[in-house]
Amino acid sequence: MNPKTRGAAGCLLAGLGATTALLVWAPRAAFSIDGGFEGHARDLSVLFVDLPLIVLGGALVPLFAWTLTVRWVHRPWAAVLAAVAALALGVWGLTEWWTPRQQPDPGYGPGI
Repeated sequence: MNPKTRGAAGCLLAGLGATTALLVWAPRAAFSIDGGFEGHARDLSVLFVDLPLIVLGGALVPLFAWTLTVRWVHRPWAAVLAAVAALALGVWGLTEWWTPRQQPDPGYGPGI
């Protein structure tokens, strides 16, 4: 595998990881951005802090797995499997660990 192809594959995996992390993040952060009833629970730190960290992590985790596997194993298909597995584990860890506010505070239910 020549260096250009190796670099392109790494960039493609980094873009796939960033996109996947963003798509997993968005529905979970929607309530914090909207804020519920009269914006009472609005928390825009999910946009300014969490979003960049999640996209950066989604890009770097598969890229590091790809790079390490290519250097150790020298087989591109094994590196792709390692990068996809690292991305899947990273997304699983994100959904288990990062939990923004999902429901409104008590007393702000739908109607009386």
